[in-house]
Amino acid sequence: MRVSLWIATFLLLFTLTAGPVSTQAANDDHFQALKRFSQVLDMVESSYVEPVTRKQLIDNSIKGMIEQLDPHSTYMTPEDYKDMQDQTAGKFSGIGIEISLDQGRLIVVTPIEDTPAYKAGLLAGDIILEINGESTQDMTLMDAVKRIRGKKGTTVNLVILHKDSNKPEEVAIVRGTIPIVSVKSQSLEDGYLYLRLTGFKESTTKNMREKIAEYRKSHELKGIVLDLRNNPGGLLGQAVSVADTFIKDGTIVYIQGKAKHSRKDFYASKNADEVSVPMVTLINAGSASASEIVAGALQDHKRGLILGERSFGKGSVQTIIPMSDGSGIKLTTALYYTPNGRSIQAKGIEPDIRIPFVAPTKDEDEAMRERFTVREKDLTHHLENGSKGTDRKKDTDEDAQKAKDRLERDNQLRMALELVKTLPKLKNII
Repeated sequence: MRVSLWIATFLLLFTLTAGPVSTQAANDDHFQALKRFSQVLDMVESSYVEPVTRKQLIDNSIKGMIEQLDPHSTYMTPEDYKDMQDQTAGKFSGIGIEISLDQGRLIVVTPIEDTPAYKAGLLAGDIILEINGESTQDMTLMDAVKRIRGKKGTTVNLVILHKDSNKPEEVAIVRGTIPIVSVKSQSLEDGYLYLRLTGFKESTTKNMREKIAEYRKSHELKGIVLDLRNNPGGLLGQAVSVADTFIKDGTIVYIQGKAKHSRKDFYASKNADEVSVPMVTLINAGSASASEIVAGALQDHKRGLILGERSFGKGSVQTIIPMSDGSGIKLTTALYYTPNGRSIQAKGIEPDIRIPFVAPTKDEDEAMRERFTVREKDLTHHLENGSKGTDRKKDTDEDAQKAKDRLERDNQLRMALELVKTLPKLKNII
């Protein structure tokens, strides 16, 4: 009786969601598949050695069905769904890495800048072998996320295998609140603005445009270096609006699902505030998803140069589907394509100029660690020292020194600055 009831329920649900079945043969196939599922469900519930509820079995069945599709589709419990919403809004507790599954291996897509993972030395391409002593083999993506996240101030122990190493390394990382700031800026030289996007959150475009407007108040803007390195992506709409800031008209990206009529194009808005100065955009293996949308659009529109290393190659679109019980499904529903029709899935964006990042020397590495030291002047609401006359000149000198230090330890950024200064001359020659 119980088997029949479940078969009837599943058939009703399938009919409501999938529409009328065209043939009797197809109807029989669906019936047999659901009958088999119901039989297994009853068998496990009644005979498994430990107590297990029907809800657990159904949840695990859905989870297995979704997560076997591809590395990015997943089932989220109500708690997972809430965590995902917090992360999209730009604030959550954890260590600050974007991870993915590749052939059963847990891979670091990228560490987020200025987070505990970044400061601990985790790199794009690292394989996470263990989390708190538990092997990640056969671990699902959401299970790994749950184990790595936790309350601020607690420690997670990871065993990491770096990309170019044969020896695993154990790393203890203290969890923190992951910063919501997704846009950073700095004047590299007078007139040349460095924009670093660490993710595509709800306020990224707004914050980026504010940084540009603020810089223009005191400088003639001559060029921009847009840094998308180690940017794991985020919201599609924000990727489109960031690219729209620099592209006058035409397609920015389009997405294509299973059905031919599902194609959706996203266009530049022909806004009067388009930023038209010369640009160089930096990418690397940690640039994924929304970062690749922006880089691909800029490249196809010949909007400056793309410099660095080939990007990650995540060219799929995930749709978040909320469920009535508070859970959710993140389902891959389409692939995205650059304006010229290139799919980036598993290929990535190939830079116009390929330049590998040269790791700092030991002395420079020590200097990098030192820059994470917090001093009194870095604390919010710190007291000033009472001296006012030379503050502005001191701030200017400090900014110039920071830019100099950044350029000295980053060969890709140095090349980008030289190129963005040269682009107007090259355009005139051509």
